[in-house]
Parts: sequence; structure tokens; C-alpha cells
Amino acid sequence: MALERRTLRGGRLKAAGYDAREQRLEIDFADGERRVFKAVPPEVWRRLVAAPNPAVFYADRIEEEYAFERGRAGPSSDARTKLDRLFGGGGKEADEGVGGGDGDGD
Repeated sequence: MALERRTLRGGRLKAAGYDAREQRLEIDFADGERRVFKAVPPEVWRRLVAAPNPAVFYADRIEEEYAFERGRAGPSSDARTKLDRLFGGGGKEADEGVGGGDGDGD
């Protein structure tokens, strides 16, 4: 199963993603920080995305209960793939640069 991502509202949280197979929870913050939590049960994910205020749920039930690694939230590779498909990027033409000619000026 792939990483399921959701936008979060409220507080300093921006988005979250969960991989049920790996029990990995990713939390993206408004300042660009990403925290990756391991061994998080599916019920915690369900409760986080259903919470009236996910930031409060995060502070009370996740932040100090699970070990995490810090990182930076970057553009989703899935989003990049979708844009490449839409606009034709990522192919040989993109690698050749503008014009893509042989460089002799003709």
C-alpha cells in the first residue's frame, strides 16, 4: 500500500501521510520541517485525520509517544510524476534544454 497523504488544518501542522504496511507516519509542519514516526498503529492515523483539531491530537497523542526522525518536507515525487505526465517533462526533450538542436545555430 502506498503512502496516503492528507492536508491538515489548524496550528502548525500542514499535512500528514501514513503508510499502513510500514506503520510510518509523516507529519509536515508549516515551517517546512517533516517528522517521520515509526511503529505508529493505523488507529492513531485514523484518529489524527478525524480529529477536530489535529494539532492538539498530535501534541497529546503522538509527539512524545513515538520516536521520530527530522527532515525537510519537499515536493512529493508522486506530484512530480503527475506534472511530468501532464506537461511531458522528464523525457529526452527536457534533458536537451530549450531548442534541443545540435548547437550549430541553424
